[in-house]
Amino acid sequence: MSESAVTAPTTFRERLFIPWWGWLLPLAAASLLAAEVHMGFPGVRSWLPYVIVLPLTLALIVRMGWTRVEVSGGELTVGSAHVPVGLLGEVEVIDAKGKRKAMGPELDPMAFVLHRGWVPTMVRVRLVDPEDPTPYWLFSTRSPEKLVEALRAEAAKAPSAKAPSAAATGAAAEGDADA
Repeated sequence: MSESAVTAPTTFRERLFIPWWGWLLPLAAASLLAAEVHMGFPGVRSWLPYVIVLPLTLALIVRMGWTRVEVSGGELTVGSAHVPVGLLGEVEVIDAKGKRKAMGPELDPMAFVLHRGWVPTMVRVRLVDPEDPTPYWLFSTRSPEKLVEALRAEAAKAPSAKAPSAAATGAAAEGDADA
């Protein structure tokens, strides 16, 4: 993570945690698996599956819901990936009905995708970096309108703060195109 992202105030932050109803089925399945092993072994080995399987299941559920979407310090961070706001183009909000089409026939194989099935809405952010083969980022978010506002606010601040590096990148890209 860049130093500016650590020191800059956060404009938007969201964790894509799993809702309570998403915990029920995995925990029930882990309990049934532990009960199956429990019935086959006497003594210490009978309770050992509960000590191993249930905490592992809890850790997996928590880890899956640990994904973060953040706009901070002139960067958009989705999971472990990040991109400067100055390299972002058109932002499109995709509702629950359009999600199937966006993840199916409209999906570009080169796109960056972070999909969480328990989150109904998504955002598609086009990239304008000529050196990046990724055409857009498509990711889940519960608050797409707030995210779009945060991206617009950061983009309004970004040109003045990043003018030298953006101009240098643009000049380098034009120089590569001429060569």
